[in-house]
Amino acid sequence: MSEVRVGIVMGSDSDLPIMNKCAEALDTFGVSYEMVVSSAHRHPEKTARYARGAADSGIQIIIAGAGGAAHLPGVLASMTLLPVIGVPIAIEPLQGVDSLYSIVQMPQGIPVATVTVNGAFNAGLLAVEILALQDEKLRHKLNNYRRELAAKVEEKDCKLREQSAQCKRSAEGETE
Repeated sequence: MSEVRVGIVMGSDSDLPIMNKCAEALDTFGVSYEMVVSSAHRHPEKTARYARGAADSGIQIIIAGAGGAAHLPGVLASMTLLPVIGVPIAIEPLQGVDSLYSIVQMPQGIPVATVTVNGAFNAGLLAVEILALQDEKLRHKLNNYRRELAAKVEEKDCKLREQSAQCKRSAEGETE
């Protein structure tokens, strides 16, 4: 495996089903990553070590998923100059709204980019976009991905129009 470029950090292994979607996005583009469980509250020393050592280990972006108080992305961002992308994880009883508010309410000077609740796939795509600024091959792959998305929309539109025309023809045929 190539040098790790993205660190995916989650507060608990219970976040893994969501954060696996981030890994899926990175895999789509061949971007290497590592996954780590670290808690801003239950193991702050480990979290600090990870944040402070990430850049030296070759990591270029950190994606952090957390639920509830969701301090993990902000704590990581406060201890590194690397870009941090926060993924609010939905948990009971507030379904991730608390996590979202916690992550987006960072004080001036310590930014955390934030995606939607459980939006780990988009967090992975955002990391790819950031990396593509300095990586021509990645930018090419991203451009092709976007073209494929557009082609799928056109395909769905075409099918809908065909169905609509058939329905219209059927309706006209029934009235004759």
